[in-house]
Amino acid sequence: MGKSDTATPRQRYRAQVRTEIKEHAWKQIAEAGASALSLNAIAKQMGVSGPALYRYFAGRDELITELIRDAYRSLADAVHAVAATGADPAGIAHVLREWARTDPQRYFLIYGTPVPGYHAPEEITGISQEIMADLLTACAALEPDAPATPFADHLADHRDWAGGHPAPPAALHRVLTFWTRLHGVLSLELAGHFAGMGFDPARLYEAEVDALRAPLGRAPGGLRS
Repeated sequence: MGKSDTATPRQRYRAQVRTEIKEHAWKQIAEAGASALSLNAIAKQMGVSGPALYRYFAGRDELITELIRDAYRSLADAVHAVAATGADPAGIAHVLREWARTDPQRYFLIYGTPVPGYHAPEEITGISQEIMADLLTACAALEPDAPATPFADHLADHRDWAGGHPAPPAALHRVLTFWTRLHGVLSLELAGHFAGMGFDPARLYEAEVDALRAPLGRAPGGLRS
């Protein structure tokens, strides 16, 4: 029996209202950005008073945290599903692009410009590290005996960003390069910066994926420090 099956009518109603609030929040973010998010404006759209809405979310930051948690959880589940099939980093890269293009505002909320005055709780970092762990496992299997680079050794001494994952230094280097370069292409594409340039962003993304899967030190652009 699922959790929703055992919820009381009051709990189900509360969950429905919270879902409606988040739907309005996403519309606000799409229209004016996350920094303009306003519970009072959402209350007006829903036809209730501001104080009534604060019974469901204590404030703007709690609402943003819920939206970020939902976004990260959605991406983490999508990445984990493909990683569980034994896919290499390319499979994860394709899931990332599909997920980002499905809802650019959701992507930018977690990977775009930070919301002024907002600080995410540690639990959010934990979900993001789940994504990184799947990519680290895939990259470690891609080239398990690759020699480390000076920067890779540096990363091995600072594994907090990787959640302490035991991947070898070379895999840490590959993952960080993989992650930053793909997000660079995605961010530019979703922000419209490739418009009018006359090439297909999907092919640029695919070229980056191919380059980043090449053996360390022999990829176009160079992964060796």
